[in-house]
Amino acid sequence: MSDAAPGQSKSLRHVFPWLIATMICVHACMAVTRVTASLWVLDRGYGEASVGLLLSLFAVAPIALSLWAGRLADRHGFHRPVGVGVLMAGIGALLALSVQQLWAIATGCLLCGGAVAVAAVALQREAGLMADEPGELKRIFSWMALGPAMSNALAPILAGLLIDYVSMTAAFALAAGLPLLAWALAQKVPRHPPAVFTKSFREPAAWRLFRLPAFRRLILVNLVMSACWDAHSFVVPVVGHSRGLSAASIGLVLGCFAAAATVVRLAIVRFADDIDEVKALRSAMLLAMLTFIAYAWLPGTAGLMCGSALLGIALGSVQPMVMAMLHRVTPSERHGQALGLRMLTVNSATVAMPAGFGMLAAATALAAPMWLMAAALLVAQWPAQRLRGDKTG
Repeated sequence: MSDAAPGQSKSLRHVFPWLIATMICVHACMAVTRVTASLWVLDRGYGEASVGLLLSLFAVAPIALSLWAGRLADRHGFHRPVGVGVLMAGIGALLALSVQQLWAIATGCLLCGGAVAVAAVALQREAGLMADEPGELKRIFSWMALGPAMSNALAPILAGLLIDYVSMTAAFALAAGLPLLAWALAQKVPRHPPAVFTKSFREPAAWRLFRLPAFRRLILVNLVMSACWDAHSFVVPVVGHSRGLSAASIGLVLGCFAAAATVVRLAIVRFADDIDEVKALRSAMLLAMLTFIAYAWLPGTAGLMCGSALLGIALGSVQPMVMAMLHRVTPSERHGQALGLRMLTVNSATVAMPAGFGMLAAATALAAPMWLMAAALLVAQWPAQRLRGDKTG
């Protein structure tokens, strides 16, 4: 269900690299700010609790802005919401750069987190217009998912080098410059605003999308898989620390997860036309469930690395599949709302899950969050199976 004609979608594909580059720059502004702000807080002696508070701010803003961002993208297309995101990121990073006090750093974190939400919805919606068939949708969203992965890999390294060899101010300056680059790259994308609504038009509420059975099932499956991602991020440092692993070893385990997620998304790009989305999604859920059950008993660093790689393959394959199916089961004029609602649910879980996992692990066993997620994956197989009848919806 694309609101771009086939000829238009073909004409848009040549600018797809500019979309990815814009996504990387906006996301990298947030990633550089996140790393630099965390180190700034620790360097000033505020402690780990303040770091946790700052990190939570990056997920709080998307909860408030995601639905609004979806409506903005549906009404105005690509450039206006991206411009709002770039402006938010620029103000946030500039505030952190010019007023290096805790309140300013916290406000900058809040604005940069919200900027990614607003811009990402518009970028994902625009990417969906560039595909005419299911294989193209999976391929495009696999490439889009690689943008934040590249940002998360490169931005902390650049920030760390600047902090070590220049200053924290230089790292904040890098973050402040990235939104300008993002806006320059966004200008490479041609303007093609959606049809203009009359003043009498009443846009249906985003929540009404939950009346679509296929949409409900997709969001539920996506929410479970997103929670699995958070469970892995929580459990690896906890289990590694309890086993006496070094910080480098724990980082290596987490790195295996990220590398595997990147590789599987590249594989989807290559074999998109041959992939059965529902079968691939259910297979990923089964693989993740079995790995979660066994994870606590995997031997040594090498065993945890293998387990993390398997989870990276399973969880890394989910987003391109979900995004492709989401575009097909929702009306084209409401793609922005659907993407915003998806982002809202995922970020809500991101805020709530880590605290819940911590309490569960403290009250029972360190691996309990993973066992809980294994049970959730088993239950989620039922709505995932029913997606079979929704593939062409």
